[in-house]
Amino acid sequence: MAYETLQLELDGHVAVVTLNRPPVNALNRQMRNEVIRAFDEISARDDIRCAVLTAAGKTFCAGADLKDRPDPNVPGDFLDHNRITRETGNAIRECSKPVIAAVNGAALGAGLGLMSACDIYYASENATFGMPEINVGLAGGASMLKTMFGRSTSRRMFYTGVRLTAAEMLERSIIEAVTSPDELLPTAMAVAQDIASKSPLAVRYAKQAMTIVEYMPQRDAYRMEQNYTMALAQTEDAKEARMAFLEKREPKFTGR
Repeated sequence: MAYETLQLELDGHVAVVTLNRPPVNALNRQMRNEVIRAFDEISARDDIRCAVLTAAGKTFCAGADLKDRPDPNVPGDFLDHNRITRETGNAIRECSKPVIAAVNGAALGAGLGLMSACDIYYASENATFGMPEINVGLAGGASMLKTMFGRSTSRRMFYTGVRLTAAEMLERSIIEAVTSPDELLPTAMAVAQDIASKSPLAVRYAKQAMTIVEYMPQRDAYRMEQNYTMALAQTEDAKEARMAFLEKREPKFTGR
C-alpha cells in the first residue's frame, strides 16, 4: 500500500512507521488518514508482530496543521474533521500489535496525542513534550494528558502550554529511557524485536488485555485475563513454548 506522508517498512516481524511530512510532520487530513490506514494494515498483517512509530527530520510531530482547519461554513466539515482526528489515535491505540513510540524531537498537541496512543515510550535527549493548544486559542487534549500525567502536571500543561523535556519525562517515569538521537531507533527496535520473538497469539491477547483492563474493575479484568489464559493454553504456540522451555531451546512459533 502506497503512502505519501509516511513510510511503512518491515524489519523482520517489526513494522517501522516513519512520519514524513516536512518540515515538522504537522497532521493534516491526508496524513491522519494515512496513519489510520497504516496501523489498520499492521493490525491485519500476520507477518507483523510489533510496530515502532517515529519520524523523519528533527521534529516528531508539531501537532495539527493549522492551515488545514475545518470550515465552519461547510455543514458537517467540523464533524468529519473531528471524527478523523479521534480515529487517528484510536487506530494506534486499538492496533492488534504493540506499538513503541521513538520520539526524536518535539511532540506537541496532536503529536503528543500520537505518542500517548502508543504502548511504550522512548525519547531522544532533544525531545520535548507539550499540549500548547491554549496558545492558539483552543482547548483540546485533556483526555490524552490524563493517560500520561498526574492531576497537577496535566493541568499545568493544559492551562499554560508549558513543555517538558525528555529528562523531565524520565524523572516522572513517563518514558522508559532517554537516548542520544543516534541510539533512539536502535533502542526502540531492540525492544520491538524482543516482543516480536514471543508467541504472536500471546502478544495479541496481551495487547488486547492491556487495552481493555484500563477501563474495567480489577475483579472483572482479572476474570477476563483468566479466560484469555485458558484460550491460549490450548494453542500450538503455547505447547511449543512449554516444550522449548523444557528442552532448553528457542521456540518456533507458528501463530496457531
